[in-house]
Amino acid sequence: MENMYAPWRDEYIKKERKGCPFCFIVNNSDKDEETQVLFRSKNCFLVMNKYPYNPGHFMVIPNLHVDNIESLNSEVWLEMSDLVQKSVRVLKETFGVKGVNIGMNLGECSGAGIAEHVHYHLVPRWQRDTNFITSIGNTRVFSTDFEEMYKKIKLCIQENF
Repeated sequence: MENMYAPWRDEYIKKERKGCPFCFIVNNSDKDEETQVLFRSKNCFLVMNKYPYNPGHFMVIPNLHVDNIESLNSEVWLEMSDLVQKSVRVLKETFGVKGVNIGMNLGECSGAGIAEHVHYHLVPRWQRDTNFITSIGNTRVFSTDFEEMYKKIKLCIQENF
């Protein structure tokens, strides 16, 4: 069996959380720059992942605090799906990504870090975006500045949505 290590996520795992961070974002639109919100729609918002797997990793999140997709009404579910589709288009056409991992972990046992509030992850992937240093050096090398990536994605989304 092979093991996969992600030591850069240590801070996230060990950090004690008070309240739902997604609900904080829903209720504090005046802090959108600080929380790196990319876009807000009627029922959802897009936000950069604070502990990303790759540059440009962001999430599509309903405003409603719910831990299961079965409780989302069709309007919210379809809006989330529409935002995922538009986001993938922006990532491919504007940033030249060659692939996108799209995922939703439902429940803590499935790996959800914030299991009480459903959300989609969109992780852009480029050719050769991983290398040996992560495996042998417990170090992750990113070729892109995360703050600049946030600004670029936000601008592209504003222009295309």
